[in-house]
Amino acid sequence: MIGLENAAVRFGSRTLFRNITFDVPVGRSLAILGPNGRGKTTLLRSVLGFQPLAEGRRHAPPVTGYVPQHGMSQAKLSGLDVVIMGRAVRLGLFGQPSAEDREAAQSALVQVGACSLAELRYDRMSGGQRQMVLIARALATGSQALVFDEPTSALDLGNQARTLALLDGLRMRREFAIIFTTHDPNHALAAADDVLMMMPGGGEMHGPVAEMIEPDKLSELYGVRMGWVEVNGPTGEVRRAILPSFAGIQAA
Repeated sequence: MIGLENAAVRFGSRTLFRNITFDVPVGRSLAILGPNGRGKTTLLRSVLGFQPLAEGRRHAPPVTGYVPQHGMSQAKLSGLDVVIMGRAVRLGLFGQPSAEDREAAQSALVQVGACSLAELRYDRMSGGQRQMVLIARALATGSQALVFDEPTSALDLGNQARTLALLDGLRMRREFAIIFTTHDPNHALAAADDVLMMMPGGGEMHGPVAEMIEPDKLSELYGVRMGWVEVNGPTGEVRRAILPSFAGIQAA
């Protein structure tokens, strides 16, 4: 389980959020939505223990698999080396990776379908390739809690689709407590069980995807009218997506 209890974060006289309580148990995935500047990344940092709380408590395992928003270049490190870095807490300050650590890293690459990246230099990878390696690094920690900060940020549509499919696959295994932030409510539809909305005027709303991803709530969240459309899914099945009023072109 991972989450916050009656949590607040303040920067000087500014309170970014307060009285936030949520728990994500193993087997559930939570999407956090909110407009720019509302504090989604700060909320994640609070869950991870990087950001001190002014009030409340955090609930988290000793080690959490974390995928940051931007994967920094690790010069001359191979993909496998970067994934092995997920074992750092187990290794200690001066420990060297064991055969078990390398096996765990290789297994993580297999799980994300990125074995071909093991020997490729990380600093020469595309954004989508780096994302797969960072997700593998999070899995290599062995933690049941996985936290993703805007995992599709700066990815093209194809890589977004692959990343969301991977997130949904991890969700469907029901072996992890997963939290991810996103600007797109369709990402919550694709890979989450529950949604936490950080409202623009303060306060939050929290509930199952089916209750939270709906036009009125999202219109209030983003300040733009939202509506449902029907689209064909990957295998031709009909799905519903939710779009802002500025999308598309006016019908003749």
